[in-house]
Amino acid sequence: MIGIVSYGTYIPKFRIKVEEITRIWNEDAETVKQNLGVLEKSVPDVDEDTATMAVEAGREAISRARIKPEKIGAIFVGSESHPYAVKPTATIVGEALGVGNYYFCADLEFACKAATAGMQICYAMVKAGMIEYGLSIGSDVAQAKPGDALEYTAAAGAAAVLIGKDPIAEIEATVSYTSDTPDFWRRELQPYPSHGGRFTGFPAYFRHIVMAAKKLMEEFGYTAKDFDYAVFHQPNAKFPQRVASMLGFSEEKIADGMIVRFIGNTYSASSLLGLCSILDKAMPDQRILLVSFGSGAGSDAFAIRVTDRILDYPRNTRVWDKLKECVYIDYALYLKHRRMIR
Repeated sequence: MIGIVSYGTYIPKFRIKVEEITRIWNEDAETVKQNLGVLEKSVPDVDEDTATMAVEAGREAISRARIKPEKIGAIFVGSESHPYAVKPTATIVGEALGVGNYYFCADLEFACKAATAGMQICYAMVKAGMIEYGLSIGSDVAQAKPGDALEYTAAAGAAAVLIGKDPIAEIEATVSYTSDTPDFWRRELQPYPSHGGRFTGFPAYFRHIVMAAKKLMEEFGYTAKDFDYAVFHQPNAKFPQRVASMLGFSEEKIADGMIVRFIGNTYSASSLLGLCSILDKAMPDQRILLVSFGSGAGSDAFAIRVTDRILDYPRNTRVWDKLKECVYIDYALYLKHRRMIR
């Protein structure tokens, strides 16, 4: 069996509420919350970025796995907010984690699904016998132009997944669906992304997630009834709820992974943080459907079965507990934290 041997997460403690953002732009908070299903979002501290959060999530994953860092043979960091345009984030992470020097390494970019692509690469490398363990990390400090609709959801967080043999959660199958759908983009040297408004819905998010999930179930003989949980990329709360219904999943099956209401869209970390929150409580032989989405556009679908090893795995610090550890800030501090003002 090959799959998830360990996982780690990091969520900044600072939050800003929807009401505080609408106060600045003279919009109705209840309307925004109803449309997006998001109440607040995480905000990185002034000294936090994609690299620092990736390190924290990676440290937790390695500590829980109780392995020597030198056993990790590959590190991939997926993000659309790497701190350097030319210099890898993954080398910073590897150095901080004490992995040594003999490991495969790369930064990955595919909007919000880069980290699940990293999981697929690590899975293939372990299966091929090239490495013993591979670490895929999704980490983002998402950008949003002040006053743009994205400002209500663009958030910060990181999730690290350690792939290897004898896992706590076996990857039984994985499928990807990809197309050239320009629903969301940011050109070189542009500080904020652009988006196609409603075009980001059915031509992009819903089509790719549905096609990837259906292909996985058709090709490997699953139905929605075979899964105890499901987690989808969470740009807001409404999209994953709707796509779950389209695929035949009840609200109950996605509830434990729906953290977007209290943290916002953490981009490359989004679907993985949802997965980690489910792994925090899942029991042996339960199955999880994970489907990520990255604008531009593509989705990675995974069928994951929890193994008996989960019973001995340390799950003392849970994602939902981290969500409760927060400090609320006003819009001025938010701008300072996001380095929009000095």
